[in-house]
Amino acid sequence: MAGIRLHVISPLVLVAVRKCARDPSVYVRKCAANALPKVNDLRLEENTSAIIEIIGILLNDNSPGVVGAAAAAFTSICPNNLPLIGRNYKRLCEILPDVEEWGQIILIGILLRYVIARHGLAKESIMASLLPNIFSNEKTGSESDTDYLDIKKKYEIGIEETELAGMVSRSYLAGQDKYLSVLDNNSDVMASEHVSSLFTSSKHDESVKILLHCTSPLLWSRNSAVVLAAAGVHWIMAPMEEISKIVKPLLFLLRSSDASKYVVLCNIQVFAKVMPSLFAPNIEDFFINSSDAYQVKSLKLEILSTIATDASISVIFQEFQDYVRDPDRRFAADTVAAIGLCAKRNPQVAKTCVEGLLALISPKSNTCGFADDEAVVLIQAITSIKDIIKQDPASHENPIIFLIRNLDTIKVSVARAMIVWIGGEYNSIGNIIPKMVPVILRFLARSFPSEPIETKYQILNAAAKVLLNSKGEDFDTAKNILSYMLELAKFDLNYDVRDRARILRKLLSCYFTSSRIEEKEKADNNEIEIPVLLAEHVFGENVKSSIETVNKRFYLPGSLSQIVFHAAPGYEPLPEPCSLTESDMVKGLEGPDQTEVNDSDVDSGSLNEEGSYYSEDSVTASTRTDDESATSETGNNNNTDSLISFADVSKPQEETNDISELMSKGDLESWLGDNNGQGQSQSQSQSVDERIPSARISIGDISARIKPNIYTLLDPTYGNGLKVEYKYSLEASTISPSLVSVDTFFQNCSSDPMSKLILTDEDSESVDQGSSESQKDEPVFVPMEEITTLEPGQSIKRVIHVHFHHHLLPLKLTLWCNDQKHPVKLRPDIGYFIKPLIMNLDAFSQKESQLPGMFEYTRSCSFTDHLAEVASDDKDGGMSSTKDSFLIICQSLASKMLSNANLHLVSVNMPVDAHLNDASGLCLRFSGEILSNSIPCLISVMVYGNCFEPLNASVKINCEETVFGLNLLNRIVNFLAEPRLTS
Repeated sequence: MAGIRLHVISPLVLVAVRKCARDPSVYVRKCAANALPKVNDLRLEENTSAIIEIIGILLNDNSPGVVGAAAAAFTSICPNNLPLIGRNYKRLCEILPDVEEWGQIILIGILLRYVIARHGLAKESIMASLLPNIFSNEKTGSESDTDYLDIKKKYEIGIEETELAGMVSRSYLAGQDKYLSVLDNNSDVMASEHVSSLFTSSKHDESVKILLHCTSPLLWSRNSAVVLAAAGVHWIMAPMEEISKIVKPLLFLLRSSDASKYVVLCNIQVFAKVMPSLFAPNIEDFFINSSDAYQVKSLKLEILSTIATDASISVIFQEFQDYVRDPDRRFAADTVAAIGLCAKRNPQVAKTCVEGLLALISPKSNTCGFADDEAVVLIQAITSIKDIIKQDPASHENPIIFLIRNLDTIKVSVARAMIVWIGGEYNSIGNIIPKMVPVILRFLARSFPSEPIETKYQILNAAAKVLLNSKGEDFDTAKNILSYMLELAKFDLNYDVRDRARILRKLLSCYFTSSRIEEKEKADNNEIEIPVLLAEHVFGENVKSSIETVNKRFYLPGSLSQIVFHAAPGYEPLPEPCSLTESDMVKGLEGPDQTEVNDSDVDSGSLNEEGSYYSEDSVTASTRTDDESATSETGNNNNTDSLISFADVSKPQEETNDISELMSKGDLESWLGDNNGQGQSQSQSQSVDERIPSARISIGDISARIKPNIYTLLDPTYGNGLKVEYKYSLEASTISPSLVSVDTFFQNCSSDPMSKLILTDEDSESVDQGSSESQKDEPVFVPMEEITTLEPGQSIKRVIHVHFHHHLLPLKLTLWCNDQKHPVKLRPDIGYFIKPLIMNLDAFSQKESQLPGMFEYTRSCSFTDHLAEVASDDKDGGMSSTKDSFLIICQSLASKMLSNANLHLVSVNMPVDAHLNDASGLCLRFSGEILSNSIPCLISVMVYGNCFEPLNASVKINCEETVFGLNLLNRIVNFLAEPRLTS
């Protein structure tokens, strides 16, 4: 029965979801996208193609929220159906910055997989440099290949850990389990004869370029997961010379929470291993903080030891000296291990490292005590010394001697065992060690029964190595010592020690029955016995040290698997490059084409919910002539009547019946009912076609109401009677278009004349016109013309030109008067860091449509400047003046904006069907451009509320300079909320 219900309900649910996917409302379409994975869980095969069809429709949506939900549904239902992404690839890249943050993470992964599957990896990227023999069979000698090799040499890719670096790249492509299984079979993942055909150019391939371009702004997202996802795209696909752009965003994330910091460091650790030069200039960002968790400290130590260079190693060692003294001895032991890694990667500092490590195990040091926490540091110090000695044993004779001499003072079993191993392994180095080792072995033979088990193992091994390397009289001595130890081990309480002694006696039996000279003669005659060969192989001088175990598990950047070091549920490696062929794309296009979707419903639904005045403005502008536009924009219309120049801008759109085409009429009748379905369709069509009529109005000449603020630079009380005020000028600077003009007024309020008045910067450094445009960290100030004399009561105006680099930091100046110095501060006003940008409503609407999403910021505030004027006008004029209150509000709002910011008034719009005293819908638009870079800045102020009450003003700014736009928005909201000063 349940199965029957499932087969009946599932198609009906799918029909409902399909209808919602075409709904005019953004929120309904988003809910439909979120519902698709649940519908897919019904596990009906006949529903799969229909669900994929709906996903294709939703991926083509104009709303970023719907696209993000559709991307999540795509990943859950059909993650390998990449032809579906190919249809909308360019649009998805363009809309990516506007999608919600968690949708951005999913969409970035989808787009990256599509680019690799369709076009391949970028040959200029780090991935190409890590795969071996890519260009070995192609000697083209082209300029691009030469540049590629030069870049690879510049960044020293894989010089120290070439095998590890290649392992990272192949793990990304083949998947961890597949790669490790192939690695065990000693074969390559990708055949070198065809690997070069799997690469494209990131500098010439448009699909790769647009992906890198659209993910670049996301490197500065506030969501650390988005930053990691964007960084992963650049790590895999960007040219090597451009990978450095991911460094600062990743380092910025280290200032976040401990959890995020740990995840970021896990990814930086892999990046640093593959390309140490990438983070080498930023060693200070990896210094340990006292508040860091232990796991974070360990990762920072490993990264520091990886990126250490000849120039930075001394600074790093100074930090390590403090870390070694940390109360957390486990962290101190990790620091000691990091010192050893630095010495291995930088052989020129190996001697210094060994000296520091020997100081830790010196008898005079407390670290060689018997406390358990100090034992950890001691063991790690000897381990690091052992690793350093392996690199070049001949140059480290003195450290070996030091360890052997202090063997008696070290009581930790593991540490003693390592020192015995070092003595036995390098028993033939130099002139002193061969003489010391037999003496030490005699000493150890006496204490053999009481030694720990680990030390017993190494004592037996060391005695065997000494025997193999001995000659003449030393051979007899070594043979006697080993024979004595084997007898002691024969009766040891531990069976492992007894077994080891039994094996050694069997391997070296020939040495106990004959002399060393006889064995040499047999070797020359090729008659040496098999046990001797085994002994030489196990303990001989030519035995190579075992390769250190390296963590071979690498997963895609930003994935959970890279943190837990195993393939988490849902993890997939990158697809095989160029696996998505043209025929696959054609097969994908044979399905339902999303171009059949009528976008008018989608567009109108988005506009309805995001603000109807977008569409109104564009139509209003088209219905007005150029002469009318110019008259309204300049504000010089002498007619000051309340409302003029009406223009109806509402135009109903044609009804569409696309939804009915995607639904079965029978299913709808049984599920919704015929009447209900028709009524719902009609109501939706009506809601789509409804438009609020709007009109342009002229507010007349308001130049008399524009009064820029005047600030005090020097008060007469502190200036010995000199009063200096300033205001920001609306005129452009005559020196440079990037400078701000400031009108400065000097007034002598005393009874004595003043002389030699001049303003200079704090350091009294003159700045000429050329240097005023240079980009410096400090503001640029162009000195004013000197005032030779200022008589009592006289006032003189001077214009100074300033270039601020920050809207909050004041410019420190020095005012000289009568050879006296007065320090003053010129405070910036971000409202005058822009200049008017003359444009009509068409240009405003077009530019505004190009700056949605992350380039759009909105805040609300209360506006009360109109209250006094509206109230007095209502008292004087009665009911006939009611409609003039709209004009008063617009004039008050415009004058307040133009008195505090250097802007151009583009248009003033109001709803035609506005109710009595209801000002909701009034909209004023202003335009300007930033002085420093001429980037447009568009401002829209929408008013809501009753004319005789405080209004709610919603301020929206569209600007590509996000930081500047947010700061300007805060400034506008602050001065709009300030009450008007009554004179």
